Amino acid sequence: MSLSDDLKRELARVAPTSDCDRLAELSGLFHSAGRLHLRGRGDVTLHLDVSESAVARRAFSLLREAGVDAELRTYRRQAFDRATRYQLHVEGDNALRVLRDAGVVGPRKGPLERPPRRVVGRSCCRHAYLRGALLGGGSVSGPRSPHLEIRTTGLAGAEFLADVARRAGLELKVVDRGRHAVAYAKGAQAITDVLSAAGASDAVLVFEESAVVGATRSRANRLANADHANLVRTARAAHRQAQAVRRLEADGRLKSLPPRLLEAADLRLRHPTLSLRDLAGKCRPPVTKAAFHQRLTRLVRLSGI
Repeated sequence: MSLSDDLKRELARVAPTSDCDRLAELSGLFHSAGRLHLRGRGDVTLHLDVSESAVARRAFSLLREAGVDAELRTYRRQAFDRATRYQLHVEGDNALRVLRDAGVVGPRKGPLERPPRRVVGRSCCRHAYLRGALLGGGSVSGPRSPHLEIRTTGLAGAEFLADVARRAGLELKVVDRGRHAVAYAKGAQAITDVLSAAGASDAVLVFEESAVVGATRSRANRLANADHANLVRTARAAHRQAQAVRRLEADGRLKSLPPRLLEAADLRLRHPTLSLRDLAGKCRPPVTKAAFHQRLTRLVRLSGI
């Protein structure tokens, strides 16, 4: 099951708390997934075409609460996966009145590409409109390569969505793809802000959990890389120090060195893999790691390596 399907199922469970929210959500639904058909003599019928049964039930419930009768039909998509689609057909004067109030159709029964600003005048209405638009035409992918988009029939509708988001403190960008336009968001933070405003708390948790796991994995990789680099540097330094001791011995200069340097040279040759701290502890008497490092540095300098 895709993340988009999970998102729509979750949003379909968020119940509007006021009549204005119901109208705003209906407006978002019909502007993203609605179609208007002229039947002659001034009669029109509208249908809502969605891919999820949960969205169809939600739209049916919203229409019924508004006093609008709707007929639910199903069909199989001819292309791609032949998935089942759901259509809600509404008609009649009462339906047109409600959809006029929701800014879906105008006074002359023509479709409105964007609703009047009164439909999203309140903060709760803006959130409800975004929720309806996501239910009707939203898709989201991630969380590794997060991308959210809401499809609209035209550029004006996408720009209206971006304006609604901006007024809600969110960020949506707009792109015209010719036959349709989309309002979209990229990046986990921008997407979770939109999902949170729409009421999709479970989807937000998916992205936040992925962000935490990703940050933990990145930190672990950094630490592992740092440890590896430290081991490489330590091994190279130990090899150079052992070479210096052997050079001094080959040149006949080793035995003429002070006792402390002789001890350091002997410990390095006998324990090539031990750390400086462990070697310093084997000195008699034990010395600090810094003091032992100074002795080895002096041996390297004397050898000329």
